[in-house]
Amino acid sequence: MDTIYGNLKGLKPSQLKQLQKLYHQRLPGNCIITPEFAQRLAAVSTDLGSPLCAYLNRRGQVIRVGVGSLRQTQIPPVELPRYGDERLCGIRCIATQFDGEPPSEAILTTMALQRLDVLAVLTLTGSGFTRRGGGATGYIQSTYLAHLVPHPEQRWVVSDPTALDDLASQHFLEFTEELEADFRRAFTARQVDTDHDRVVVVGLQTQNQSSEQFLHRLEELERLVESAGGEVLEAMVQKRPRPHPQTVLGSGKVQEVALAAQTVGANLIVFDRDLSPVQVRNLENQVGMRVVDRTELILDIFAQRAQTAAGKLQVELAQLEYQMPRLTGRGRAMSRLGGGIGTRGPGETKLETERRAIQRRITKLQQEVNQLQAHRGRLRHRRQDDNLPSVAVVGYTNAGKSTLVNTLTNSEVYAADQLFATLDPTTRRLAITTDQTHQITQLVLTDTVGFIEELPTSLMDAFRATLEEVTEADALLHVVDISHPAWQDQIHWVMRILKDMPIVPGPMLLVFNKADRVSSEALAIAREEYPQALFISATERLGLETLRQRLVQLVDYAVAV
Repeated sequence: MDTIYGNLKGLKPSQLKQLQKLYHQRLPGNCIITPEFAQRLAAVSTDLGSPLCAYLNRRGQVIRVGVGSLRQTQIPPVELPRYGDERLCGIRCIATQFDGEPPSEAILTTMALQRLDVLAVLTLTGSGFTRRGGGATGYIQSTYLAHLVPHPEQRWVVSDPTALDDLASQHFLEFTEELEADFRRAFTARQVDTDHDRVVVVGLQTQNQSSEQFLHRLEELERLVESAGGEVLEAMVQKRPRPHPQTVLGSGKVQEVALAAQTVGANLIVFDRDLSPVQVRNLENQVGMRVVDRTELILDIFAQRAQTAAGKLQVELAQLEYQMPRLTGRGRAMSRLGGGIGTRGPGETKLETERRAIQRRITKLQQEVNQLQAHRGRLRHRRQDDNLPSVAVVGYTNAGKSTLVNTLTNSEVYAADQLFATLDPTTRRLAITTDQTHQITQLVLTDTVGFIEELPTSLMDAFRATLEEVTEADALLHVVDISHPAWQDQIHWVMRILKDMPIVPGPMLLVFNKADRVSSEALAIAREEYPQALFISATERLGLETLRQRLVQLVDYAVAV
C-alpha cells in the first residue's frame, strides 16, 4: 500500500483512498504539470480542507504524497539523491495552499533544503466545489513557480502569479537542464578543492558563557578545523539559554545552517561542543550531511599527528571508545568509511563492524597501553637511577612548547604553528652551567601533548601513558602564549587538567612565551598578576639564560622536597 505522509489525523478511509490514487498518476516527462493533474490535486485538497504536496520524479511518476505544507511533508535530506552542488535532486513538488499569497520564506527554505527541481504552488479559492461535465473546476485561483538559482545573494526565484495553462505549457526538462548548467558553471567558478573538507562551523552561546569567551572558543574551533586540513567557509552562531536536547539548536536555526551549508558548498558541519549520539543522528537526518563535534575533530587531528606506534595505538583506542556508542543509526549517506575529518586514523576501518568485535579490539588496545605505560615507567626509573631530574614542559596547545625545547636543547623536535603539532612525548637532555659556581646541572626536558579547553575524557583515558610523563616529572615548566587574547583562560584550563590528574605534579615554573609579540602594557598586566613568572621569546631567544638559571633552582628545590 502506498504511504501517505504528513498530518493524517481525522482522515476518512475514502479520503485516504483518494490520496493513494494520486500515486497512479503519471505526467508527460516534459511537463511541469498538466491541467488534469492540477484539478485532481485541487479537488482532493479542497475535500480534505488541507494543503497537499505531490512529489514527482523526472519521468513524471508520483513518488510521494503528503497532507500538509511543504515543511510537514518534505523528504528527509538523507533519503534524497546526493548529486553535489552542481545538480538538483531530480524531484519536483506540486503543492496546494488556501491563500493567494506567494510561497512563504519557510516554504522556499524547505524547497532549497531538498534541492527540488521546481516548486509549483496552486492557490485555491476555498472549500466547496462544483462539477461540470465530470471534471472539477473553480478551485485554482492562480499558480506560482519557484526554483533555486546558484547565487548566494539570491537563493531562489518566485514567479508572478500566472494562469494554470501557462504553467502547464512550460518545457520542464529544458528548463531544468538550463538551470543545472547554471549550477555547474557556478560550481566550477568556485573551484572547490575536493581534497579537503569544506566546513561550516556552528557555535552555541549559552547563558553561562560571556560573549568574549564564546568568541575565543569559536575562533579556536576554526583553528582546529584548519589544523585538521579543512577549510572554514562560514561560521554560524545561535544564543540559547541551554542546548536543545534533540538538535542542540532550535529547529529554525538547524534549517538555516543546512541552507547555508548548501549555499556555500560545504560537505561537513562542525559544532563547537560535544554532541550526544542522538543529537548527531537527528542533525544529520535534518541537514543531509556529516556532522562532527569538537571531540571527534580533535581525535581526527590526533590521528594525523600520530607518528610513532605508541601514538597510533593510543589514537585508535580513543577513536574506538568515542565511536562505540555512535555506531548505530547513522544514515546510509553518512558512512564513516569515507575520507575527511572524523574518518581518519588507525581505527577508521573498525567503525562499522559489530560492537562485540570492537569491544574486543578496545580490550586488546587497553592491554597494549598498559604495557606501554609499564615500558615508559621503566625508562623513567632508568633516568632516575642516573640521578637526572626531569622537567615536563606543559601548556595549552600551540603555546610554543616544542619550539622552546628545541631552542634550549639544540634539538629538532617537530614544531609548527598549528594546534596539537606535538602528540608523542619527546625527552631531551639539557646541561646548564650555573652562573655563580660554574657547576654543570644535567636534567631532562620532556615535551608533552598540548592541553585544550575541556580536553575530551576519552583522550585523557587513552593518553594516560603519555600524561604520566607529567605526573612523574620532578617539576613542571608551564608555557603560556601571552600573545593569545585568552591567555588567562588557557592558564585556567591547563591548571584544571593538572588538578584532575590522579597524581599531583611537582613544583611548577610559569613562563610567558612570545613576549616579543605584545605591548609593554600587556606585559605589565601579566607581571602584576604573576610576579614570579618569566617572560621569554623562544623564537627570538629572549630571556632564555634567565630561564636556564631558574630551571636549575626549580629542580634543586624539587629534588630537595
